[in-house]
Amino acid sequence: MDLAYIPSPSTGVIHLGPIPLRGYAFCIIIGVFVAVWLGNKRWIARGGTAGTVADIAVWAVPFGLVGGRLYHVITDYQLYFSEGENWVDAFKIWEGGLGIWGAIALGAVGAWIGCRRRGISLPVYADVIAPGIAFAQAIGRWGNWFNQELYGKPTDVPWALKITEGTNREAGLYHPTFLYESLWNVAVGFLVIWADRRFKLGHGRAFALYVAAYCSGRVWTEALRVDEAHHILGLRLNVWTAIVVGLLAVVYLVVSARLRPGREEIVEPRAAEKAAEETDAVEGAETADVADAAGTGEDRAAAEDRAAGPGDEDRESEDDGAGHGAGSAAKS
Repeated sequence: MDLAYIPSPSTGVIHLGPIPLRGYAFCIIIGVFVAVWLGNKRWIARGGTAGTVADIAVWAVPFGLVGGRLYHVITDYQLYFSEGENWVDAFKIWEGGLGIWGAIALGAVGAWIGCRRRGISLPVYADVIAPGIAFAQAIGRWGNWFNQELYGKPTDVPWALKITEGTNREAGLYHPTFLYESLWNVAVGFLVIWADRRFKLGHGRAFALYVAAYCSGRVWTEALRVDEAHHILGLRLNVWTAIVVGLLAVVYLVVSARLRPGREEIVEPRAAEKAAEETDAVEGAETADVADAAGTGEDRAAAEDRAAGPGDEDRESEDDGAGHGAGSAAKS
């Protein structure tokens, strides 16, 4: 008798009348919101304007979803195009199946389009959004829990995942690889935040650190999985992908640090130019006010002098005239 294990939900969808509410979709949506929220806070802290991250995400997220689905369908084509399978299922994204490699690759294309439209450097945007992506992945992995998929080898550890009988799966207790990867992604997100604050990472290096750290964890979580996958030289395809992509990220970190050390001072050029123009306008207005105040003060002083009557020189002239008049009278 198993005294401890992680139960799986009996269903991954709840129907609200005719509307299906799917746990997998909710996890993806919540993850996107967390990534955009955190990215917006980091963007503002770097000197950008609020809303820019969300505006670019409008391009990046759809591209990422399409890329993630394409990668999954291409690498697991037998699930949709083999004999007895229905190719229409390839479009049923709510049933699970998003490859992070395709999501990042095509999502970067969407982000590049959004950045170009706003005159922003893609590496800067990638650095800002990197920890948010890690946290979004951590949340998204719970969608696999709702669908009872992507679990690991059979095990009797107290935190084993209980899987029920279903299509292409056998009931039993398995390693909860979704949980392992979720926790690893949380750690990666905090690692990137810490390293970015400590070393002031720039020119895409924070994003490269995220990629390298994620890949190192994906290698061992992927090795635990037992779902059907293509193998090359005895290793799953995603293990090789993680190794290659992770090494490329490390190389980028080293080379970039040597060629372009430091961090970009301006993340949003147009916003910086607008802020400078506004500052110049305010300073010009203040200078004009000071000049007007000085002119008004001079005019007021002149008016007060006129109102006060003859000055000292005029009074001296009057005194001299009076003295000459008295002298003339005495002589007479």
